[in-house]
Amino acid sequence: MLPLPTLPLSPEIRCLLAAFVVSLGAAGIVLIRSRAALKGEADEAGDLSAVFSNPASLMPHIIELRKRLTRCLIAIAVGAGVATVMGESILTLLAAPIGGLEALQAIHVTEPFGVFFRTSLTVGIILASPYAIAQIWVFVAAGLKRSERRVFYLLVPFAVVLFAAGVAFAYLVMLPVAVPFLVTFMGINATPTLEDYVKFVTNALLWVGISFEMPLIMFALAKARLITAKMLLANWRIAIVAIAALAAVVTPTPDPVNMGIVAAPLVVLYLLSILFVAAA
Repeated sequence: MLPLPTLPLSPEIRCLLAAFVVSLGAAGIVLIRSRAALKGEADEAGDLSAVFSNPASLMPHIIELRKRLTRCLIAIAVGAGVATVMGESILTLLAAPIGGLEALQAIHVTEPFGVFFRTSLTVGIILASPYAIAQIWVFVAAGLKRSERRVFYLLVPFAVVLFAAGVAFAYLVMLPVAVPFLVTFMGINATPTLEDYVKFVTNALLWVGISFEMPLIMFALAKARLITAKMLLANWRIAIVAIAALAAVVTPTPDPVNMGIVAAPLVVLYLLSILFVAAA
């Protein structure tokens, strides 16, 4: 049997992935432990008139929210600490599409220091996000109906998978094509600064990841009775134009090749959105 191909990940990046898996596990534990308390329906008596007549009734909710937010901040601090230890490896990974950190330059004395810690904080927030979302969800879910909670439990895994797929697509497919095109456009060899390049790459990863959430956004609109599957099928031509416009905004280069690379999966996601809407 031939060995399966593996991604060339450094031990530090593997540790980051392990930290994210730990955060996912902690989020799962929080949700499982809170399910017993969230089995009932939301309290329908908590309207505004009751709040105004008895402001003290808000105090338990404020204390609960403070507890949840404190746990979120602690998780972000831990994630940022882990990311700081591996900050150089993270920046090396981000710089891979341009040929490594040696292909970048810094024009300000404090630029490498600032980019290093800003990147560490951003990665720390990403690492802590599953646990933080679970904490906020437990607080919000107390005011939702049982059916609405079930929808959340079903859709959150899809949201994570779609966003991760978008980020992976941008890093593995789009950026390796876009970055060489940009830095050699018109035969002029550009040497970006560290700050500009990291901001450019992280923005591309973020917005492509968000654009991959299209099926869930369509599902939410269908739940709100704003769109139907029949409407999406009837207006597929308009959707193609809208996807092309979105690809033009998200794509860091103006050439049609990169726009096509981004637009192709978005068209597939639009077809997937029709199935999501039909099931809503």
